[in-house]
Amino acid sequence: MRRPWLWSAPIVIAGALAGLGGHPRVLAHAAGFTALALALELAWRGNGVRTPVYRRHLMIFGLMALLGGVAGLRGTGLVGWLADLLGAVLGLAICSLPVVLTREMQGMGWQRGLARRNDPGAPLILVADPHWGHQLTGLREARAAHPEADWLFLGDVFDVWVGVPGMESPPVTEFLAWVDSVRRERRWVGLWLGNREYFLDPLADRFDLMGEGTHGRLDGEALVWEHGDLVNVADWRYRLWNLVSRSGVVWLIARGLPRTTARNLAGRLQRALHTSNRAYKLAFPRAAFRAAAARYPGETFITGHFHSHEVEGNGIALPWAHEGNFMVWHQGAVKPLADLGSIKGSDIAQAGGRLGNPVAD
Repeated sequence: MRRPWLWSAPIVIAGALAGLGGHPRVLAHAAGFTALALALELAWRGNGVRTPVYRRHLMIFGLMALLGGVAGLRGTGLVGWLADLLGAVLGLAICSLPVVLTREMQGMGWQRGLARRNDPGAPLILVADPHWGHQLTGLREARAAHPEADWLFLGDVFDVWVGVPGMESPPVTEFLAWVDSVRRERRWVGLWLGNREYFLDPLADRFDLMGEGTHGRLDGEALVWEHGDLVNVADWRYRLWNLVSRSGVVWLIARGLPRTTARNLAGRLQRALHTSNRAYKLAFPRAAFRAAAARYPGETFITGHFHSHEVEGNGIALPWAHEGNFMVWHQGAVKPLADLGSIKGSDIAQAGGRLGNPVAD
């Protein structure tokens, strides 16, 4: 829901800062820039979910730098300008605290594209955490067996996937070509980012829907999802890492590094992710998962991330898809893709019985 009235706060604060002009009190300017950055972030967050956090923060910081520079020219000088920038950083940090401490992620997430399918009755193949390396195991086989199906990828498609030009691997290029071919056949393909995808929003047009964070859903279908890495509220260290690693600063570093160096760093990140945070990887956070699912009564809540098939109330953690172990959403239920053939066969048998026709064995 959009809240256009939120824009009134940054307008009022900007007017007050203009009234200060070249006032020599540096702390007053810094406090004003803290409040302005915070107000701009909350207004932007409350009026759309199409801009990833790192881009939003970079644009707000750039605006603050410009306004601080104008104020510096009018009397506060270099020290005042640096204080203004520090205030902007502080404001953005304050509005990011809920990400570290709670599950209130909706404002920090984003999505673009079409959150509905042309044919909600078609099977929706669910692929969670395939961690593809050199081969897209199981992908073409599943597509050949079920050409009528749509697709939803729930993150961790590769061990590490960085959407910076020049860092594409051959498997990533192959996967995107596959997505293009499926969409040309008018099948819906969605990608919800996990904890191993970074800065992929420039690729959003390659999918029918791309998003990140909590509250993923399809219009008209009782299915909601997220990747799952944000379920465990107790794991604040991961949440902090998630925020920092997807920040505008890291994006600028990735864009500025030579491609070979950036790829080497991505490889080191991949190896680090395999061994980090072991304490929270060893046990499924059952109570936290049940609480997350309970926020969506009457709907089916699914995640990947845990590499374990678990069911808690209306919540389902999907199994690891690394060997083509895909699931499917069909007729209001989540089942192994291997069962889809029997589901379709049962439908045919029922139709044949209603028509009074014999059904071949």
